[in-house]
Amino acid sequence: MIESYEFGAIVINGKRYTSDLIVFPERVIDGWWRKEGHRLYIEDLEEILKHEPKPEVLVVGTGYYGLVKVSPKIENILKSHRIELVAQPTKEATQTFNKLLSSKRRVVGAFHLTC
Repeated sequence: MIESYEFGAIVINGKRYTSDLIVFPERVIDGWWRKEGHRLYIEDLEEILKHEPKPEVLVVGTGYYGLVKVSPKIENILKSHRIELVAQPTKEATQTFNKLLSSKRRVVGAFHLTC
C-alpha cells in the first residue's frame, strides 16, 4: 500500500523511495530506468509483462507534472496481453493504485517520481 507521495519521494509499507519504481503487490523494484526518461517503451515494461500472474491493470504514474508520455501503441500492446492501462500524474496514480489494490484487483504500478 502506498502511504504517501510528494515530488521525488514515495512511501510504501513504511519505506521511503526516491527513485522511479515498479510496485507489485508482493515486492518493489526500486530504480526503474526507462529507455528514454519521459517516454514509455514496451521494453520498459518487460518485468511487468513477464510477471505471473499477469496484472489486470497497470497504473502508470507519469510524474508530478505528467511529463511521461505513453503512446497508443503501448496501450494496444497491453490490451493484447489483457492488461488495462491507467496513465495519470503520479499523485493521482498512487491513489488509483491503492483503490484498485484494496478492491482486490491484480494491479501493478510503475511510477515516475519527479517531473
